[in-house]
Amino acid sequence: MTMFHSLNTSASALTAQRMRMDVISSNMANIETTRGKMVDGEWQPYRRKSVTFQPREGQFSSMLNVAKGKQIKGSAGYGVKVSNIKEDTETPFKLAFNPSHPDADEDGYVEMPNVDPLREMIDLMSATRSYEANVTVLNANKSMLMKALEIGK
Repeated sequence: MTMFHSLNTSASALTAQRMRMDVISSNMANIETTRGKMVDGEWQPYRRKSVTFQPREGQFSSMLNVAKGKQIKGSAGYGVKVSNIKEDTETPFKLAFNPSHPDADEDGYVEMPNVDPLREMIDLMSATRSYEANVTVLNANKSMLMKALEIGK
């Protein structure tokens, strides 16, 4: 484990949470988009997207140290990364009555995206809090490293 390992771990979390906030922003921006994707010759509304995280794999040197017994397996994390951005296919589209809309069906209903603004705001608050917590950890690590450098004076 290097001196900067904790900084790299926090940096990976900041990057992942920023991507999560970007996807949430995209969902909010497309809350009224009725022509998100062409499927079988017909337009479908925008589908809500979500981010999936997974642990980042370690470097070869860390794996070698575990194999040699110099480091306990799982003793040091490697951070997090975005593994997938997937579309929500389980939640159905919302139907809105608007006969004057160009995408309305024969009965006057328009399929709207499956984006729930309340859910997106809660996710955004969670991502923001996680981002802020990681900034705090990063600043604490930086402060500890600076104090360690002052010992040599």
